[in-house]
Amino acid sequence: MGPDGIGVSRLCLGAMALGGVQDEATSFAILDRFLELGGNFIDTANCYMFWIDGGTGDESELLLGRWFAARGTRDEVVLATKAGRRPSFPGGGLEHSEPLSRARIGAALDESLGRLGTDRVDLFWSHRDDRDTPLEETVAGFDDAVRAGKARMVGASNHTAWRVERARSIADRTGAAAYTAMQNRYSYLKPRPGTVLPEGGHVHADPADLDFVEGTAGMAILTYSSLLSGAYVKKPLGEHYAHPGTDARLKVLDEVAAETGATRNQVVLAWLAGHGAPVIPLVGVSSVAQLEEAAAGVALKLDADQWQRLTAAA
Repeated sequence: MGPDGIGVSRLCLGAMALGGVQDEATSFAILDRFLELGGNFIDTANCYMFWIDGGTGDESELLLGRWFAARGTRDEVVLATKAGRRPSFPGGGLEHSEPLSRARIGAALDESLGRLGTDRVDLFWSHRDDRDTPLEETVAGFDDAVRAGKARMVGASNHTAWRVERARSIADRTGAAAYTAMQNRYSYLKPRPGTVLPEGGHVHADPADLDFVEGTAGMAILTYSSLLSGAYVKKPLGEHYAHPGTDARLKVLDEVAAETGATRNQVVLAWLAGHGAPVIPLVGVSSVAQLEEAAAGVALKLDADQWQRLTAAA
């Protein structure tokens, strides 16, 4: 992935809840097992999890920093973090997100490196599309990070493909580091067209985004909320999934699960991993058992007929 061809595992471990919702012992056990299973790609942000009771946004990065220090595992991990969604003041919400100005990007990364206990990240994300800051300035800020050796590559989370391409054009014109990864919400079930997702800041990938990734050399897309926070197996789907296509896709999902002997979650992850575009499912887990299920999912190989039946269901 990226200009250096960085090798990453087929599953990216989302560290959002580690150190916040999940206690330290559980978090360490999940991280240890992830490496044992051959995983190496871990994603966090400089704002996880400011919204929980007593949360500051430091929790995930600090937890990872303690784990790196305790285990000596920093060089075994492709580490990603983000800037752009941390509230500008304690107690603020997403409407008070830090700007993606050149100065703030640099300061945010230095703060993250301090919490993570490292001198660089492998992937540094723009966590949102900040339309209030000139895109040229944002591109320059992320380029500064690469030139300083503090980030190996940069990416865009919660952006549309046309905005990523516009940023890449600026980078090409100015000789700056270009976005070489996207991170958007995406799963097997599709929300109702035109619906507004209730989770603040979520941008759903659409076919144009996947087409862009597939047609752009070196580009990959990470898909968050890949398992819809447990909705495939234990939680009700939100009303934004209330449409006939959901029932049709769940029917085929259950058929393929029965044929393969896999769980719904595993078939969803296998379907994601089977895309023509380089799709890397990003999954957060609350236990080692959930992690092992997810790892088996990305290892599951669907045959061409199964993948096509899942894709065509509507």
